[in-house]
Amino acid sequence: MTRMTPSEAFVETLVAHGVTTAFGIMGSAFMDAMDIFAPAGIELVPVVHEQGAAHMADGYARVSGRQGVVIGQNGPGISNCVTAIAAAFWAHSPVVIITPQTGTMGIGLGGFQEANQLPMFEEFTKYQGHVNNERRMAELTSRCFDRALSEMGPTQLNIPRDRFYGDIDVEIPKPAQFGRGAGSAAALDEAADLIANATNPVLLSGGGVVQGDAMAECVALAERLGCPVVNSYLHNDSFPASHPQWTGPLGYQGSKAAMRLISEADVVIALGTRLGPFGTLPQHDMDYWPADAKIIQIDADNKMLGLVKPISVGIHGDAGEAAVALLERLADRELVCDGTTAERAEKTAAAKKLWEDELDAWIHETDEWSIEAIDTAANDWPGDWLHPRQVLRELEKAMPARVMVSTDIGNINSVANSYLRFEEPRSFFAAMSWGNCGYALPTIIGAKKAAPERPAVSYAGDGAWAMSMTEVMTAVRHNIPVTCVVFHNRQWGAEKKNQVDFYGRRFVAGELDGDENYAEIAKAMGAEGIRVDKIDNVGAALTDAIAAQMNDGKTTVIEVMCTQELGDPFRKDALSTPVRHLPQYKDFV
Repeated sequence: MTRMTPSEAFVETLVAHGVTTAFGIMGSAFMDAMDIFAPAGIELVPVVHEQGAAHMADGYARVSGRQGVVIGQNGPGISNCVTAIAAAFWAHSPVVIITPQTGTMGIGLGGFQEANQLPMFEEFTKYQGHVNNERRMAELTSRCFDRALSEMGPTQLNIPRDRFYGDIDVEIPKPAQFGRGAGSAAALDEAADLIANATNPVLLSGGGVVQGDAMAECVALAERLGCPVVNSYLHNDSFPASHPQWTGPLGYQGSKAAMRLISEADVVIALGTRLGPFGTLPQHDMDYWPADAKIIQIDADNKMLGLVKPISVGIHGDAGEAAVALLERLADRELVCDGTTAERAEKTAAAKKLWEDELDAWIHETDEWSIEAIDTAANDWPGDWLHPRQVLRELEKAMPARVMVSTDIGNINSVANSYLRFEEPRSFFAAMSWGNCGYALPTIIGAKKAAPERPAVSYAGDGAWAMSMTEVMTAVRHNIPVTCVVFHNRQWGAEKKNQVDFYGRRFVAGELDGDENYAEIAKAMGAEGIRVDKIDNVGAALTDAIAAQMNDGKTTVIEVMCTQELGDPFRKDALSTPVRHLPQYKDFV
């Protein structure tokens, strides 16, 4: 036991958990602790807006595999973080949000910046610690950090501001060490039997492979089975894209090759995935989920097993350890599928080539609305407007090795799911099922802070970009260089597509008409800015921006002028032709 102040106990517990970086905006509520961050070796990266800080903590956590930390002033500072913590929750990201609160003697009196802060985050945290006595400061702080890793998601540490002061005797807890194991022997045996008797197995590699650093184990299992591998939705970094068995992602704007191949599976090994509904819904007019296949689902959260899709075997375990355990069980067995390995490899290669050829030819969308948008765009803006798919293909070709990419929500960004390929885990970041705007830029800043040796790129449409672009100042001010691609098409594309398909092209609040020049705005914030309106310049612009990022420490915004053509809508499954009963609305059908 050592005599110290609660602020010292708090900071020393952060140090014990390896915290060197936190994101936020300074505030009086935690200033006594913040005052000793620097001598403790902790950098507080000040941001423009607290939502950006929490997204940065998410990106930092997803790249490093350690806890990301966000902190801010009580009340409005903390409430600004709710949306970003929700995104981290759906990404299973170990973010610790530290929420200083109104002092204990003022709670309930309606004082300055007072709020009941625990209910704000209750739905989007795995654990909430409240320091009701300063003697519990180290204990509860440590528990929040432990639970963020063990529960695979955000935790909240709520500290009334007066609890930072006083004198206490403290023993700083050591970080807990948790192992998840491979799953029950009985479930693994049953799964091995199903796999051994499968004629056409398919491996679905999910986010648990990334979080568990289990790509090597996933590759080994796939190679033993000689089967095609599909990525779960927005986890394109869960299997190396250069591997001959890789076929691409399922879900919204995913790979037709992956969908065709999994549709024919008789056994699916879903490794480290919750099989979320948005990642298995029909796409490209293909209802590809194999209804009659045996599904083996492996997930570290037992509550996810069989929740979305019916399964034959559920394994509650770590993705990597489960893969190793299955390999051990299959090592000395002759598999039914062993006799068709070459034939299945040829089929996989053919499906991939068919999809790649289609992407090469798929320069622009071909529905009536998009053709009209292409025809009118040339007269609507100086220069040549660019087709989004063509732009995405050029960006894909120019991506450097070991790149990290974050994507915002929106129509073009969703189409990017077909084009983003990675060789290593912890490379691809998206807002997952939360789908909030303003995600990509701050997240990639956090990722870059965690891995400064890796190139970092964000994608955003002009609508989402306007929500978060001020964080360019954070990147510039604090020497966290990133490259930002902004698809400028002057519309809220994802929702506008619904108005095209279901609401008679009655465009309400979907246009972003204006003369904004985001490249020039970037320069005003201290970054480099370039506007691209020729397809031949897209790849070169990205290459130059990456060079400036990695060699000169410069942040660059690449503004790409795109046509208003649109890909498939987000919620094709959730909309239908409208019905109107009142006479004044009869024409709106």
